[in-house]
Amino acid sequence: MRVAVIGAAGRMGKVLIEAVDGTEGLELGAAVVAPGSSLIGADAGDMTGIGKTGVSMAGSLEDVKDDFDVLVDFTFPDLTLENAEFCKDNGKMLVVGTTGMTDAEKARLALAAESAPIVFAPNMSVGVNVVLNLLRTAAATLGDDYDVEIVEAHHRHKKDAPSGTALRMGEVVANALGRDLKECAVYGREGFTGERTRNEIGFETIRAGDVVGDHTVLFATEGERIEVTHKASSRMTFAKGAMRAALWLQDKPARLYDMQDVLGLKG
Repeated sequence: MRVAVIGAAGRMGKVLIEAVDGTEGLELGAAVVAPGSSLIGADAGDMTGIGKTGVSMAGSLEDVKDDFDVLVDFTFPDLTLENAEFCKDNGKMLVVGTTGMTDAEKARLALAAESAPIVFAPNMSVGVNVVLNLLRTAAATLGDDYDVEIVEAHHRHKKDAPSGTALRMGEVVANALGRDLKECAVYGREGFTGERTRNEIGFETIRAGDVVGDHTVLFATEGERIEVTHKASSRMTFAKGAMRAALWLQDKPARLYDMQDVLGLKG
């Protein structure tokens, strides 16, 4: 199956190209950079450690629409939605790892998925998706007697906060506890805040250096605390998950899927 990587010159794009090269059953069909980029025409492997690929960088999906079957997109919400429309109109599959989407943007992606098979997840890591299942079980078992706090750390270049993964963790915990995250989330604390309420789920965000991605969910009550932590030390973990999703999508009907579907973790 032929894969297109968009944002191919970025940090994640380069890793995705390497992941395609290292995944049996997949081949790089196209690599897309920004229109007008000086990299257009260069070999997609030149910026990675895999050597020549024979695939030249393109400036738009339109230029390579006959060269790929599935698009992998870890870019930005507005661009991702444009790409989803392109995939819908051109019979392509789509794997989306873009974060920072609003509810309205997610709804637009879901609408595109009525005509194209799309996997969308704020975190493509297999490990993180296993952790989501652990959190669901922990929250349902521990119940309202335990306070819940979520701490996440990422590199200084990350633009959205809290991370999509942290928010998804909060949603999983809130749903297991019968709460609405929009109503119970508290983002950072400062000044005289008063005592913590029982139902709130707190979020703390760290942006520093080159941290790839750390997430900890703390369940705490009188006398004990439980910490569930996932730490990513390489972007390759997200890229490998995206490749797994791309392979899984083959022959799937149009619908919006997530990594829980890909990994068979849904009950």
